[in-house]
Amino acid sequence: MDVSIVVPVFNSEGSLAQLVERLEAVLSVSSTGYEVILVNDGSRDRSWQLVQELASRYRWVTGIDLMKNYGQHNALLCGIRKARHPVIVTIDDDLQHPPEEIPKLLAKLDEGFDVVYGTPENERHGLWRNLASTVTKFTLRKAMGARTAQSVSAFRAFRTSLRPSFENYRGAFVSIDCLLTWGTSHFAAVVVRHDPRGIGVSNYTFRKLLIHSLNMMTGFSTLPLQIATYVGFAFTLVGFLVLAYVVGRFFWSGGSVPGFPFLASTIAIFSGAQLFALGIIGEYLARMYVRTSEQPAYVVRETRANTAA
Repeated sequence: MDVSIVVPVFNSEGSLAQLVERLEAVLSVSSTGYEVILVNDGSRDRSWQLVQELASRYRWVTGIDLMKNYGQHNALLCGIRKARHPVIVTIDDDLQHPPEEIPKLLAKLDEGFDVVYGTPENERHGLWRNLASTVTKFTLRKAMGARTAQSVSAFRAFRTSLRPSFENYRGAFVSIDCLLTWGTSHFAAVVVRHDPRGIGVSNYTFRKLLIHSLNMMTGFSTLPLQIATYVGFAFTLVGFLVLAYVVGRFFWSGGSVPGFPFLASTIAIFSGAQLFALGIIGEYLARMYVRTSEQPAYVVRETRANTAA
């Protein structure tokens, strides 16, 4: 099986050389042909210099340098579009996803699935990172409409034949997992080892993961609009109940409902519901603005590859 490995690179000069060495050891045994695409996503350290050295040393390594930091999924999209082999594997640059687990994903893919996720046996993140990951996976499940969304990770293998389904995608907000659902519904997951981070710190913060969740929800799903509809319906029902109470009290006791607090509370509730709905509509309008302005998902500064035979 010929495999393309796509690695988004960000401030990982300490782990890249070891990652490539371990990938070579695995792929030389489990694959008939392979390539490794290292996409430098605006690193501030010496990552790009190291990528250039690796591309010069190994003929199967290609380095791509992006103009700035666009985000992990944008960098992955760039590498996926450059892949030449029928199977693509995405893996992080921090060695928490062991390259030695790649054969597990490929074996599951051989069973007839189109996308296989490597689900960590024990995720080694902090409390806030785990909480944010849970929120992201819940959001992704709603966006994807697939149960496998609970098992998603950045360690995934899929068939390159899915690529045409999102080949013309031009949005600046990218979710590889949502894009994959445009081409297939045959997902699977296998349990893989998840090693502790030995070098550097995670670049994904709680805030970044929540922003990514919001982008997925408003960029690839209509669920927030449906929530706004339900909220509006619920508060309309509350309004009818309040009206019934006021009219009933008038006919029962001959007087209206006294007190400014009651009126103020009712107005505040309905105003809050309206602002909530307007906020969701505003998020969608913002996404439409970004789409119509045709902001690119990424821009390549330079590509390095060893052309020697």
